[in-house]
Parts: sequence; C-alpha cells; structure tokens
Amino acid sequence: MVFWCAAARPRGARCCAQDGPKDGNVSPCRFTAGVLGAFMRAQLGIGARRRLTRKADFERLLREGKRRSKAGYTFYLSSRAEGPPRLGILISRKHAARATVRNYIKRCIREAFRLEQARLGSVDVLVRPPYGAVPGADMLVRLRDLFAGLMA
Repeated sequence: MVFWCAAARPRGARCCAQDGPKDGNVSPCRFTAGVLGAFMRAQLGIGARRRLTRKADFERLLREGKRRSKAGYTFYLSSRAEGPPRLGILISRKHAARATVRNYIKRCIREAFRLEQARLGSVDVLVRPPYGAVPGADMLVRLRDLFAGLMA
C-alpha cells in the first residue's frame, strides 16, 4: 500500500508526482505504508507496550493490586520493576448502555493516561469508571488530575 503526498500538501498545490516520469517509476514524494504507519503510531495513541492485554494481568490486578477510589473512579495499581506504565480499562453495559458512549469513555481514559504517563513510572493501572459517567472535556480534566495524584 502506498500513500501519495496529496494528503500532506495544501489544497490546490501541485504534486511533484505530476512532474515526475510517466513510465510508472516511483515518485520521490511517495511514502510507503510502513514509514507513514510508524510515524502515526509514534504520534498518536498509547501503543501496545502501554496496554494491559492479557486476561491474567487483569485478574492479577483485581486480586492483588492496591485499590484506590477517587471521585467515583476505582483504580487498581501494581508496581513493576521496569518498563513503561500500562493501562487497562474495565467498563460494562452498566456504565453506559450504548456502545458509542462506552467507547467515548474509554477514549477519554486513554487520552488522560497518555498525557500523564510520564509521571506514573513503572506501574500497571486498571481503571473502572463510575456508573453513569458522562464523557467529555470535564471528564478528561478530572481524569488527568486523578492520574497525576495516583502516585502521591
């Protein structure tokens, strides 16, 4: 898969591919999917290394992690010897009946974690939001404060 420079250039500007050879050779302004994909992953999201993905990790945190409740949110914490902080999210239909609202809540939690992860150190964090949580800018600000105060 190949991306043209058209996505990066302003509207109406000429593409350098139009000036290039017409015999089908690769234009110098093209990006391969691997290069662009790596760039996008580095800029956006929290990445696979910063997520709790295994069921065993969730169960370990629920069983053995330190439990802290703040502003209706429940955090389960467990320190690790080294590595980046990792995030897990527990949310069910009881939190919000509609999947779009649940996904919006998860996006808010992930964004707050991404912005505050430098302060957390090597820790696993499992977050359970309060029932009836309303996603939005207020939720993001509140979560950033909670994440910043977790290690205090």
